[in-house]
Amino acid sequence: MTALVGMTAGQSFDLLAPVNLFGPRVKGQGPQDLPVNRTASQAGVRGLIHDPAWRLRVSGPAGALELSRKDLERMPQTEAVLPIACVEGWSTTAHWRGVRLAALLELAGIRRDRAVRLDSLQPRGAYRTTTMPPHYAWDTLTLVALELNGETLDADHGFPCRIIAPGRPGVLQTKWLHAISEEPA
Repeated sequence: MTALVGMTAGQSFDLLAPVNLFGPRVKGQGPQDLPVNRTASQAGVRGLIHDPAWRLRVSGPAGALELSRKDLERMPQTEAVLPIACVEGWSTTAHWRGVRLAALLELAGIRRDRAVRLDSLQPRGAYRTTTMPPHYAWDTLTLVALELNGETLDADHGFPCRIIAPGRPGVLQTKWLHAISEEPA
């Protein structure tokens, strides 16, 4: 078992990269220097993400907002250097830029004690919909990310926008974000 761990640890630790024999991803490889565990094509969203009619819908007690990517780009932007860790065993740090999720939640009137539901454009899959507890949702570093490592998000990293939150597992960092809503009490 120790040998197997050693032969996959190169996914996360540069020093062990030469012995990364069984790891499915390689640190620093992939679009925007970040590995990808599920591509836009595999998720079935390739045709949906560039639709000019795409809007991020944010729903709460104050009503629903429909925001285009341009609308999101015009909002105040926050930059954060955050780690992302995958259940496949790799982890890395990346530079993210986007709108604070808390700012969108405030606009929709979502209460600080409520979890939020995040819906992806992907038509199926275990993580098409996730729930984010309030302590993540209201963290000032949790972003609706528009950029990764100084570039517009690649399709495989969640274009037109995705969630990135500190300390949350990679599978719960919803890509191809389509809707945000308050979870019922």
